[in-house]
Amino acid sequence: MASEIHMPEPVCLIENTRTKGLVVQQEALQVLSGITQPVVVVAITGLYRTGKSYLMNRLACQRKGFSLGSGVQSHTRGIWMWCVPHPCKPGHTLVLLDTEGLGDVEKGDMKNDMWIFVLTVLLSSTLIYNSKGTIDQQAVDQLHYVMKLTEQVKLKAAPEQSEDELEDSENVAPIFPTFVWTVRDFTLQLEVDGKEISEDEYLENALKLKAGSSPETQRYNQPRECICQFFRDRKCFVFYQPAHRRDLVRLEELPDDEIDCEFQQQVEKFCSHIWEKSPPKTIPCGRTITGTLLGKLAESYVETIRSGAVPCLETAVLALAKTVNAAAVKEAVTLYQDLMERRVKLPTETVQELLDLHTQCERETLELFQKQAFEEEICSFLADLTCQVEAIKDKFCRDNEQASHEKCEATLRDLFQDLDRKITDGVYNVPGHTTMCHCL
Repeated sequence: MASEIHMPEPVCLIENTRTKGLVVQQEALQVLSGITQPVVVVAITGLYRTGKSYLMNRLACQRKGFSLGSGVQSHTRGIWMWCVPHPCKPGHTLVLLDTEGLGDVEKGDMKNDMWIFVLTVLLSSTLIYNSKGTIDQQAVDQLHYVMKLTEQVKLKAAPEQSEDELEDSENVAPIFPTFVWTVRDFTLQLEVDGKEISEDEYLENALKLKAGSSPETQRYNQPRECICQFFRDRKCFVFYQPAHRRDLVRLEELPDDEIDCEFQQQVEKFCSHIWEKSPPKTIPCGRTITGTLLGKLAESYVETIRSGAVPCLETAVLALAKTVNAAAVKEAVTLYQDLMERRVKLPTETVQELLDLHTQCERETLELFQKQAFEEEICSFLADLTCQVEAIKDKFCRDNEQASHEKCEATLRDLFQDLDRKITDGVYNVPGHTTMCHCL
């Protein structure tokens, strides 16, 4: 069983620098490389200074960790990561990603806002969108704005399909994570026409399309259609203000009796849902992602962005498959070598005995490789594995022949040494020599 990861505090996964742009941090990659368990990746995004970090700390079962800040400036730059043992799924690691707030005017260059959102969508299995007040037209437009660039990613995720086919969201929706909209400092009553409604019904009402075909109606419907098409699995949570305004700057330090009890209940319900319902991170081929593979995906995506291209999910998966399959070949070859060394005692009685042992070891080797390898481009790596196994087998055959030869020589030497001794001792008559007899 893989050991659990223990991180005392978050680390930066992808730094957003003014001079170099987006940069993956080696410290975070090192942490991820040690996580061989499946990961549940929960990321949060939204406008800056909306309290995203507080929710992520609570998901980590902590009060402190991700920086909350207390002023009007965004404290989180880039994407920060916190890996903790999953509270509800044994054998899984919960990876929390807290992202740089969208719309911080002090950043100047806003282009990385969209790239950070794209990375958040591509890396997460559950995406939390955090907003304030209500789900109004402005909140919907802000989410749609950062989704626009992801459409390019979706198109590149299935290059073999035509644009007409891609308009069918069935082809691209699986790329997107499950979606949770959190509304902070909620100011409305959850009711419609005097009837109480649930938080999910509130979200669906906010995303409901209007009838008609006027330009105004089309502008109203377009972002809602986009959100509904690509975020198929949707959930909503609303949170009332947690404390008096003057106490919000020290929210992480407030004892429970100074935090609104209804807010605490809302947070508990939210955390329980995320822990219980968020799925492990997978890629379109159905492969469950470990921490190690998540780090490689992050590297691949950021490298593509830095090159000036749009991240392509299919390309990233192929690159990931090559890395994983190469590692699977290496591990399988090592297994075959170890099995043969443990089971084969040279020399064998017959060549067939050696070949039978080879067949057993080769079968176990192939089972390991098939279990670990990606289906993508597996044939070339399988051929490489077969070639390396065959080379090791041939060496065992040569070593077996040499060992057999040396054993035969040693046996003959032992036999002739005994014969020579007996001849020297006069045990045998030597032709051409007179046998000496002693008579009394």
